[in-house]
Amino acid sequence: MHYEKNKTVIITRASSGMGFAAAELFSKHGWQVFAGARRLERMKELKKFGVETFFLDLSKDDSIETFFRQVLQKNDDIDVLINNAGYGEYGSLEDTPIEQARAQFQVNVFAAMQLTQLLLPFMRKKHKGRIINISSIAGFLYTPLGGWYDATKHALETLTDTLRLETETFGIQAILIEPGGTRSEWLETALKNARKNTPKNSIYYSLIDAFDKMFSPMSSKRSSQDLAELFYQAATVEHPKARYADGFSNRTVIWAFRHLPYSLTDMVIKKLMK
Repeated sequence: MHYEKNKTVIITRASSGMGFAAAELFSKHGWQVFAGARRLERMKELKKFGVETFFLDLSKDDSIETFFRQVLQKNDDIDVLINNAGYGEYGSLEDTPIEQARAQFQVNVFAAMQLTQLLLPFMRKKHKGRIINISSIAGFLYTPLGGWYDATKHALETLTDTLRLETETFGIQAILIEPGGTRSEWLETALKNARKNTPKNSIYYSLIDAFDKMFSPMSSKRSSQDLAELFYQAATVEHPKARYADGFSNRTVIWAFRHLPYSLTDMVIKKLMK
């Protein structure tokens, strides 16, 4: 059973991976899709599916506002916002410059909430809409080198839960999707940032190879198309869940971090990092 679709969606970071696949999928299902990303050239292929693409730099408030105004000029009746943008600013907490940490929070958290704030009055006026925030299983766990990234996802989880309670009386639904390892550019970017933020003479540098060995096998389990299908399910099912974890193994990991003692989860992480 699916709720009545007005078929209008905004998707951020649609230039690659899950965002690109979702923009294509929604468009094929007849939705009007507004896609935003910095790399416009990477979205050219989406235009043949009827996707309308816009430049969007989530590190800049004025770019977010310009993007939103451009979308409203096309259609001010938006049914779904998918805050998909995010990247991994990996590196030890001691070594990673605070300005890099701030940039991580800007893109992964503040930009998503800024778009949400801009759109909510329009959704509230028609008493209907969905905000789908793409979190991660990192929203429930923690790993060496991942502190800043994990913190952004923890923050996004709490903000989405709060948003759900604040807006449900206005017919607005706030939903979290928690992907795990996917075949995308994410791991490559995370490792690149870890090496950038952690000098070779750092006492933490050896953790980078351990991180790579731990996460590389996970990064090929699910495709971007698999996640796009999950996005579509969350956008269209009549009674959406508060959270969608991708796959049994990811749900198991989330359960473990919610329920097991910290001493045990610490031991498992340290063992995996070896």
